[in-house]
Amino acid sequence: MKVLLVEDENVSRIALAEALRKAGYEVVACETGNEGLEWIEEDRFEAVITDLRLPDVDGIEILKAAKQKEKECAVIVVTAYGTVETAVEALKLGAYDYLTKPFATDKLLTMLKNIRQLHELLRENIQLKKWMRSYQEQEIVGNSPAIRKVVEVLRTVAPTDYTVLIQGESGTGKEVAARFLHRCSERRQGPFVAVNCAALPESLLESELFGYEKGAFTGALRRHQGYIERSQGGTLFVDDVDDLPLRLQVKLLRVLQEREIQRLGGDHPIPVDFRLVAASKSDLRQMVASGAFREDLYYRLNIITVVMPPLRDRREDIPVLIDYFVRKYHHGKGQPSLTRAQLEQMMAYPWPGNVRELENVVQRMLALPQGVDLLDLEAPSAPAAPLPQGLAPADEQPEELPPLQQFLKAQEYELISKAMRLARNNISRAARLLRVPRTTLQCKLEKMRFSVPRDS
Repeated sequence: MKVLLVEDENVSRIALAEALRKAGYEVVACETGNEGLEWIEEDRFEAVITDLRLPDVDGIEILKAAKQKEKECAVIVVTAYGTVETAVEALKLGAYDYLTKPFATDKLLTMLKNIRQLHELLRENIQLKKWMRSYQEQEIVGNSPAIRKVVEVLRTVAPTDYTVLIQGESGTGKEVAARFLHRCSERRQGPFVAVNCAALPESLLESELFGYEKGAFTGALRRHQGYIERSQGGTLFVDDVDDLPLRLQVKLLRVLQEREIQRLGGDHPIPVDFRLVAASKSDLRQMVASGAFREDLYYRLNIITVVMPPLRDRREDIPVLIDYFVRKYHHGKGQPSLTRAQLEQMMAYPWPGNVRELENVVQRMLALPQGVDLLDLEAPSAPAAPLPQGLAPADEQPEELPPLQQFLKAQEYELISKAMRLARNNISRAARLLRVPRTTLQCKLEKMRFSVPRDS
């Protein structure tokens, strides 16, 4: 950390500068206020230590100049003439702290240590904000006719407040589309609040969606605003709405009709103003037909429907997406490139995990630049030709076949068990092997009552 020291007393200046350098700080020591002002103008300092009374320019002017040049610069004012008035004035002008001579050097070193930690936190916060901004401003990448149509529809409906239903397979970019819609809407200055119905158990989903009052249930120690209330003035994105339990579908329908909510344990309705964007990985019409989804809620959601195309139907976007993810994740020297054979391999692969799977593969390529062949992207073998209707192999008796659901569950259990063995019971690694989200695998393991060690 770079420190500017402005002190007119030679002994104090030399002693302090030496102590700070021994503590690991880069120090510029000045004898006069004008010299300090010149350094502030020419260089950048994270901390400034200045005497209040100097022969030419006082410490208050040093403080003002430092804060004007660098808002985050921490200024410590030192004086032998300490009064309450000067201390208050310095603090009001943005001084970090105030020391009165004589003072222990250890006290100053403690202040500088705290300042260094504060700057480290500020830098981390800036990086986090940049990352969040890049995540939130993620564009819909691609030039294929299918994806251009999606963008056109989203731009057209964005200025309105109509409910939008985004349908598509897992990994096609439904949340990216929802965020794009929010950024193009009149509600862009409001919050974008996302909730995943598949990620939360039903017992938590209701309280997280609608909020609760203090004492509403055991453990409700304070009032809690739900996702709907937090999206006030903005956009509420309900992902995996097809996993929303029927009981909560009724409550969501009422919110959309009445535009008000009631927290759990609450006794009065709360008006809400938000735009709903829902996403589904399943065909809601089929779910309505089977009774798994309410018809009235479906019609409330199905005002504007956007279908995100699977990656296998927009293969011309694969090179563009690869380039986008390389630029997003590659921070090394030089620009990695694919061979023609590798690109052809990626173009031929069916991408069952869609854009999310492609993103993961690009990250693996960047992590293993010498081991791209380990990607193991093999297109599934062609299915056997179907038998003519009414014919079956002579050695197979239909009555001896197990029920289809039982057979599929057994196969699923065997595959998941094998993946867990290969991953040594690490759920995250097993999920990557199976190319499914970790939450999906976790849910299946719980349903299977699969015993997993605590550290996995």
